[in-house]
Amino acid sequence: MINLLIADDLDMFRQGLATLLDLEDDLHVVGQACNGQEAIALAAQLQPDVILMDIRMPICNGVEATRHIHQCYPWIGILVLTTFDEDEYIWQSLQAGALGYLLKSTPSEQLATAIRSLQQGYSQLGPTIAPKVFAQINPLPADKAASESLSALNQRERDVLLLIGRGFSNREIANHLHLSEGTVRNNVTQVLSKLYLRDRTQAALWAKQHLPGTL
Repeated sequence: MINLLIADDLDMFRQGLATLLDLEDDLHVVGQACNGQEAIALAAQLQPDVILMDIRMPICNGVEATRHIHQCYPWIGILVLTTFDEDEYIWQSLQAGALGYLLKSTPSEQLATAIRSLQQGYSQLGPTIAPKVFAQINPLPADKAASESLSALNQRERDVLLLIGRGFSNREIANHLHLSEGTVRNNVTQVLSKLYLRDRTQAALWAKQHLPGTL
């Protein structure tokens, strides 16, 4: 069972979404917050698996709430669910620790699927959101940036990066490449360092853009 916390200041939307998601056999809404401050408090109290976080909320907005929750409880997956697709909101949310960014127009069945994937550590971006993120990952021309960055990686690091882009966890990468999890963690650290990326989410986005092949 995946326990959910919904943070949104629109009561009708929040309550309606909770009702829809509770219809799923493996999803259960354990709490609802009407602002970021309540989301922070309920995250500490309820320890949900996934939080659906709106951006614009009173008292404390979704970006600040995401940053605080991610710093205190990094194992909680945060999925931004909002009506706003401005570049600034998207980038700030991902930098704050969100693993995904979807619009409220996303059909409920797709949202349920995204929640399940995010709970397993896979990043989730809406179809209109992903291009905006890709455009900001590297300021250099795409081909030049990819070529220069890839030349710094050895073959194992490239394989690990490719699997990160396909949504594999460290354990799944270790099994796929017949490595120990410790070795995979070291390779992930090297990949982030060599590509000047902040975290695994940025690495996954970079890989999806520049490594479209398969092992």
